[in-house]
Amino acid sequence: MKSLIVTADDFGMSIPVNEGIEASHSDGILSTTSLMCGGDAFSDAVERARRLPNLGVGLHIHLVDSRPVLPPEKVPLLVGPDGCFSNNPEWFGFNLYFSGEMRRQAEAEIEAQFQRFEGTGLVMDHINGHHYFHMHPAVTDAIAKFAPRHGSPPVRYPVEPFWPSWEAGADKPVRRLFNWALYASLTSRMRRKLKNAGLALNDHIFGVNDTGAMTEKRILAYLDHLPDGVTELYAHPAKRMENQPQTYGSAEEYSGLVSPVVRAKIAALGLQPLTFKAVFSA
Repeated sequence: MKSLIVTADDFGMSIPVNEGIEASHSDGILSTTSLMCGGDAFSDAVERARRLPNLGVGLHIHLVDSRPVLPPEKVPLLVGPDGCFSNNPEWFGFNLYFSGEMRRQAEAEIEAQFQRFEGTGLVMDHINGHHYFHMHPAVTDAIAKFAPRHGSPPVRYPVEPFWPSWEAGADKPVRRLFNWALYASLTSRMRRKLKNAGLALNDHIFGVNDTGAMTEKRILAYLDHLPDGVTELYAHPAKRMENQPQTYGSAEEYSGLVSPVVRAKIAALGLQPLTFKAVFSA
């Protein structure tokens, strides 16, 4: 049995991202999206989500490359003089691991993001982290604490299986092997912690090694190599570039998600992109 979830991250980051996500759902294969509750276009994203009842909307926990939901003075160790989170995920994650006060402030910020999501009235379809930060022990612990209070939504398992990834991509073998081994190691505690909290996780994911490059060609290749189980395929679509890494080809990713060729391929495989809630309810 193969189940497919197609997700777009960074909902609420900007208007072009929101436009790309809405169109990727209405005109393409997108089934879920992950909402940044501190994003500059948060309110616009919520408005769009309310008119898209079949789009699963999850929580995209963000502690880097963005702004906090709480006032900056409430989380002084998490932000810089500009009131924004760090743009250096590795250094921030290292400090967060060793600082008890940073972990306390991060937990307060994560709780505030859960609460802001709840205030939208939307059903939380899933949970994941910006830059995969939900793998960090401090963030994992916060998810295990707060998610059961918000319907116990499933959580993204961000380990891309090496062999199917290599067969589909036919490039970057060292990177694909390294990321598989690294992420499998980093998520072992996360999986135990979240499963003990009663939270489900997908089995596989595609997009980790091709972030910003999930083009029509890539999506078609991954569809040909879907393993058994629940697979999440994710991208970062946008109608145009704005406030995104220069390495991202978000417009090309959007084109891939709305491609008639991709839609025909999914139909030929007998697949229907689903939300996390739909997959795990079934």
